[in-house]
Amino acid sequence: MNADNVSILVADDDRSNRTLLCRLLEKKQFTTRVVENGVEALESLRNRAFDIILMDIMMPQINGYQVLAKLKADVDLRNIPVIMISAVDEIDSVVKCVELGAEDYLVKPFNPVLLEARINACLEKKQFRDQEKAFLEKIKTEQAKSEKLLLNILPEPIAARLKRGEHTIADYFAEVTVMFADIVDFSRLASHLSPRKLVELLNKIFSMLDELVEQYKLEKIKTIGDAYMVVGGLPTPNPYHAEAIANMALDIIDLMPQFRDQDGNPLSMRIGICSGPVEAGVIGTRKFSYDLWGDTVNSASRMASIGQPNKIQTTESTYRLLHAKYIFNKRKQKIEVKGQGTMDTYFLMRPI
Repeated sequence: MNADNVSILVADDDRSNRTLLCRLLEKKQFTTRVVENGVEALESLRNRAFDIILMDIMMPQINGYQVLAKLKADVDLRNIPVIMISAVDEIDSVVKCVELGAEDYLVKPFNPVLLEARINACLEKKQFRDQEKAFLEKIKTEQAKSEKLLLNILPEPIAARLKRGEHTIADYFAEVTVMFADIVDFSRLASHLSPRKLVELLNKIFSMLDELVEQYKLEKIKTIGDAYMVVGGLPTPNPYHAEAIANMALDIIDLMPQFRDQDGNPLSMRIGICSGPVEAGVIGTRKFSYDLWGDTVNSASRMASIGQPNKIQTTESTYRLLHAKYIFNKRKQKIEVKGQGTMDTYFLMRPI
């Protein structure tokens, strides 16, 4: 540590001792601040940063023992090294100062060479502690970044289970609601936009959907091209999962017209919803992915792919959960769903 950058606080009620200490310190290019008692010492420490403190024990108002105790109780001041310089040479005093947190103890009259050596030793320790503190802060910052990144990929309860050491995470949920939303005529849209503008547009749309997911406390699963997949009711079960998904879907229909194609025409989405059981789990060892499987997922995807622009198509399972609170229009023709045959579907219109 460069002496020009070292600031030392001297606290001693004896003028001759203060003068001697300042002369020695300034000769070594240290910056000094002198106070006459413990009260002034504490005030100076709260108003200015010091690298080391040289302090007498027997001072008026607040003695050196009391100042030490207050320093070590203060989170912001406890790591400043303190060298006690006192005429009290009893071993009990030395022990008490060390127990209170003093770095060193010199008896007056002190040896200037020994004092300089003790100061340099304290400064080296402080420099090491400062470097260690900075390193730990850096580790905390990087850990926070990693935590944030992990939570952007996985639900918080799932991330916590992984951190606890679970290697295989696979759960069954008896009833959730899955929604797929995809942009109408996306292929045509993509052919007329540069890659940059296309990505910017998708980012704006999906960011809007992310905000709705947060608002309704749902779980975004993934995006696939222009399709967005979200689920309600997991990984933490929620009895209102269907309502939350329905409200998000209605908001999407209301908000999509703010986004326009290259000709200024409003964009629209097809939305499909299905309620039922799913299996959920984490796949991958380097690039984690939390995904869902089952007929409920397949049906929700099918509801979107064969849906209509600006319409929310649901299966009968979702209709049964919501028909008392929302208005639906039943689709006249049954829909063919791979692996499940034909089924009745409904368009979600609005709350009752």
